This record gives sequence, structure tokens and C-alpha cells, in this order.
Amino acid sequence: MNLINTFLNVQVLADSLPQLMWGLVVTLKIGVTSILFGLVGGLVLAVGRLYAPFFVRILIRGYVDICRSVPLLVLLIVVYYALPFVGIRLSPFVSAVTALSLVSAAYTSEIFRAGIEAIPNGQFEASAALGLSNRHTMVDVILPQAIRIVIPPLTNNCINVMKDTALASVVAMPDLLKQATQAQALSANPTPLIGAALIYIALLWPMTAVVARLEKHLSRGTR
Repeated sequence: MNLINTFLNVQVLADSLPQLMWGLVVTLKIGVTSILFGLVGGLVLAVGRLYAPFFVRILIRGYVDICRSVPLLVLLIVVYYALPFVGIRLSPFVSAVTALSLVSAAYTSEIFRAGIEAIPNGQFEASAALGLSNRHTMVDVILPQAIRIVIPPLTNNCINVMKDTALASVVAMPDLLKQATQAQALSANPTPLIGAALIYIALLWPMTAVVARLEKHLSRGTR
């Protein structure tokens, strides 16, 4: 009974629920915005790394390698706390979205690149034989097939971005984890943190189930 009262106190959870729901809204705003920017940026980077001039490809590769090597927390602190020293001052929301988008775009670009490179060269040759331009070949022939291949890893990356929004509390964003921490401090009870964990599970578990179904469906289609 003491364990339940400590970690799953119904009254404490009920009192903190409005605060947690507000934090969930903030988390969704940060997560969805970062995912969208990351998808667009990742696709641009992937195409650029494959088909841009050599110097541009080197720059893109350097950006991707750096963003994948630097911890997100460090990048977030640099964006929010260091940029003001060079005259760039961003709000907590923009800082969180910027850091998450930069990292997400780096990982997404590698996912898209792998998907594009998985398309047989015969597809490019057939498109050239039909007289399609490079742009129409990529948009109408290659990308639709590549996207089908990369949907499962892209969905996994989206899940990681949603979980990483918890780091936004470092820049004073009232996200779900921040609200849960404040509620825990006010109630002197860890139940709000357990409530936040349950909300994360309810939010992300369906996405993991979708990934599993997609992987099963696509693997069946390729056999």
C-alpha cells in the first residue's frame, strides 16, 4: 500500500493531470514542428549529398557527421545559451525546435540516402530512356519507391524526436517532463513523473506498433 501511495497516488495524479496535459500540448508542438522540419531538411540534404557538386557534398557530409556526433543536450545548450553572445537570441521554443530539427535532419538525411541508393540503377536508366528530366526522375520515379522503403526507420526517428523533446526542459520550456517535475516538487510525491511516463507510453506505443506492422508488411511484400 505504501508503494502505491508513493508512486501511483490517485489524488496526486488527479491534481497534477491538468498541468501534465498542458505539458503534453507543448511537447506535441515541439515534437511535430521538429519532425516536419527534420523531414524536409533531411530530404534536401540527402539529395544534395548524392547529386550536388563535390564541394557541397563535402559540406553536407561534415554537417551530418557533426550533428550525429554531438549530444543533443550540448547542441541545445549552445543554441540557447551561446548564440546570444554573437547577437542571436532565440526563444526557448525556437531554440528547442532548432536543436531538434538540426539533429533530426542529419539522421533523416541518412535514412533517405539509404533509401534512394537502394533503388536499382535500372530505374534511372529507364527514366532516362523515356526522356524524363533529372527532377521528374527523382520526384516521379525514385522518391515514391524510396519513401516506401524508409517509412519504418523514419517512423522510428520520429519516435526518438518525440522522446528527445524532454530535453527542452533544459531551456525552461514547460514541456511534459518539466511540468511533471514541477508537479512532483509541489506535491513531494513522484506520482506526476509516473503519470508523465504513462502519457509518453500512450503517445508513443501506437507509433511503435505501426512500425512493427509496416516492417512486417514491407518484408512480406519483398519476398
